[in-house]
Amino acid sequence: ASMVVFENGRPLKRDYRHFKLKDLDGPDDYASMEQVLTRRFRRYLDGDEKFNTRPDLLLIDGGVNHANVAVRVLESLGLRIPIFGMVKDDKHRTRAIARDGGEIAINSSRQAFTLVSQIQDEVHRFAIGYHRQTRKRTALSSSLTSIPGIGPSRAKALLKSFKTIKNIAQAELKELEQAPSMNQPAAQAVYDYFHPASVPGEETGKIERKNEKN
Repeated sequence: ASMVVFENGRPLKRDYRHFKLKDLDGPDDYASMEQVLTRRFRRYLDGDEKFNTRPDLLLIDGGVNHANVAVRVLESLGLRIPIFGMVKDDKHRTRAIARDGGEIAINSSRQAFTLVSQIQDEVHRFAIGYHRQTRKRTALSSSLTSIPGIGPSRAKALLKSFKTIKNIAQAELKELEQAPSMNQPAAQAVYDYFHPASVPGEETGKIERKNEKN
């Protein structure tokens, strides 16, 4: 899940946040939203400096039912913040904001329409970027787990430490040994994977064959 923040009508990117969903049995839009909003505002109440700003307005990507989930979460935490859902039409264009069982059309107000559309587009962009990054990380981790002794945890730790597969491949054996979650046998396995030893006599054989052709 993703959260974007606007201040005075402009994106405040330093306050953008991603939330990794936990302990859900399959896709559930409402349960996901309830979990994320609960986590976000509990951290606000706990004084977490990353979430210490109380928003003047909360916009939820979705219609009335989505907005009602947010209302329920904030009421359970004793918070009162105006909440609206951002509703899209069949062509995925923002058409209204929703609250309390009804919708307020915003097409007639160009400024309101532009701002709400921008917020909705920004949260989608931010979320898609996160999903792509997560899928890429998963794919890279999977390629490392083909190395003996490297499971998902070690693969993730290596990527976190070295950032890219290329950096892992170019790392010295000692660097791999000193990486988090690694030991000497695992480091040796990774090093050998990216530095396969040449078969003795292979190069000589190539030269001899070449000379034979000449």
